[in-house]
Amino acid sequence: MSHILHLDSSARGSASHSRQISGEFVESWLQAHPGDTVTSRDLGHQPIPHVTEEFIGAMYTPAESRTPAQVEVLKLSDEMIGELKAADVYVIGVPMYNFGVPSVFKAYIDAVARAGETWDPATYTGLLENKKLFVVTARGGGGYGPGEAREAYNSQDPTIRNVFAFMGVTDVTFIHVNNTLRGEESAAALAEAREQIKTLTAGA
Repeated sequence: MSHILHLDSSARGSASHSRQISGEFVESWLQAHPGDTVTSRDLGHQPIPHVTEEFIGAMYTPAESRTPAQVEVLKLSDEMIGELKAADVYVIGVPMYNFGVPSVFKAYIDAVARAGETWDPATYTGLLENKKLFVVTARGGGGYGPGEAREAYNSQDPTIRNVFAFMGVTDVTFIHVNNTLRGEESAAALAEAREQIKTLTAGA
C-alpha cells in the first residue's frame, strides 16, 4: 500500500488545467490502487510564506539550541517535510508562469529543501529515498520540449527535476498539457494527458 502526497500550485480554481489533470491522476491512481491513501496540500490557494531572515536563522540553528520562537518559525516547514517523508508517491500540479514555476511553488521548495532534513550537508546527497514523482504541467503555448523552438525558455522542468534530485527523488515523470490557450490543440493535449495517466496509473 502506498501513500500519495498531492500538491497543487495554480492560482486558478476549476479553470486550472494543472489542477484538473493532477486531480484526475490521483483519482485514476486510487481506482487502480484502492487501498492507497492521500494527503493533499493546495499551495495555490493556501500559499507558503516566503523565506525570511528569521526562518534562515532558525533553519541553521541546531535543533537542540532553537528558541521557542524559532521552533514556531519552522513549524510549517517541519510539517511539510514530514509529508514528503511519509509519502511514497508525489503528484504535483504546476502551471508554467513566465517560463518557470509559480512563486508559491518556489516558496514551497525553499521551505522543504533543508540541510539535515531532505539533503545531507556533509555529502550533498538527498535524503528522500525510494519516492516516485509525477508532475502535471500546464502551458498556454508549446514547443518547450528537448530540441523544440522554445526549449531554452523552459526553466520549469529543470527547476523541478534538479531540486527534487538534490533531495533524492530521481524517479520523475512529466505529464505536459501544452497549448491550453489554443482551442482544438488544448483539447488534444488534455486527451493525450488522460491517456498517459491511464497507462501510468495502471502500470504503477
